Order: sequence, then structure tokens, then C-alpha cells
Amino acid sequence: MFSPKDTHTVLKRFTALFLFVGALWLIQAINSASNYALNGSFGLIPRDLTGLDGVLGMPFLHVSYEHLISNTAPLVMMGALLAATATRALVRVNTIIIVLGGVLVWLLGSHAIHIGASGLIFGWFGFLVARGLVDRSPVTLASSAAIAVIYGSMVWGVLPGQEGISWEAHLFGCFAGVVAALVVRSHVHAPRVRNVEKW
Repeated sequence: MFSPKDTHTVLKRFTALFLFVGALWLIQAINSASNYALNGSFGLIPRDLTGLDGVLGMPFLHVSYEHLISNTAPLVMMGALLAATATRALVRVNTIIIVLGGVLVWLLGSHAIHIGASGLIFGWFGFLVARGLVDRSPVTLASSAAIAVIYGSMVWGVLPGQEGISWEAHLFGCFAGVVAALVVRSHVHAPRVRNVEKW
């Protein structure tokens, strides 16, 4: 059972998740109305100093409404699992995924404008799967198994050769998620339903 404090924390996380998704849709509306000018201004451009701000901007930008729609369901699904089951500070986890994944794309990615929340999605995927193996608790193992079954086919997204898709963002996002699972660790190996950290 969740304690009242843990329930409050989980509700705050769900609120933050839906505000984030709402912000993506608002930004998409602004971006679309400006003929996608934001993508050129704030997208990630590898090895170009003017594109370095895209490390932080990339997850908030999309190339079309269809692109955002395809990212919304996995964002909500995996974000909800993180909100409900994570006992570790998610700000640190997301910072590692966004910054490490983005910097690796900036350093090693193909020369193009990289945009989209799929790097974050793959980061959450990598974190959720790796976390179950690291924590070895019933809750995290169950959430890892659920993600592997539902989104296991995502692993093909890390392979090159898919036109118009930043496979580098997928690959490095997933790698950063695994790193986050190893770095942001808890020393408690009891079932993860109590003592949830605030963020």
C-alpha cells in the first residue's frame, strides 16, 4: 500500500507528466503556426555550436502533428509507469537521459536537425528495462516485463537506415536510460512500493 505521502508524490508526478505532454502540444501548435521555424532555431544540429541548445530543445519539438501523436502514447504509458513505480529522484534520471543522450547525438550524430521526444522515450524504455535487472524487486521487474512485452519492438528503432528518423537519438537515449538506471540507485532491495522519493 502507498502511504498518504507516497500517494501525494505519485499524484504530483502524474500532474507533471500531463503538464509536460500538454506543453508538447502547445509548442507544436506554435511551431506549426510559424511554419516550423522553431525546429531550425532550437533543434539539435550535431557538431554545430548554434545547434547545441538542441540538447535541451530537441525533446520539445516535432516535425508534424503525426510525429507528436506517435510519441504521445508511449510518453504517457512509460511516464505513468515511472510515476507509479520509481523510488528514485526522477529529475536526476531525466537529466541524465536528456543531457547525456543529447550530447552524444551532438557529438556523433549525422548532420541533420534532430528533433522529437523519441530520444526521451527510448531513454525511459532503457531505464525501465535496466532498472528491473538492477533493482531485482517484484514491482520493478514486473514493470520491466510489461514494457519489454508492449514496446519490445522499439529496439529496431536504434538501427540506422530509416529515412527521416533519428536513430542516433533512439540509440543514445536508450543508452543514457541504462546509464541512469545504474547511476541513480537505491540501496533498498525490498518491494518498491514504499518510501518513494519526491522527485
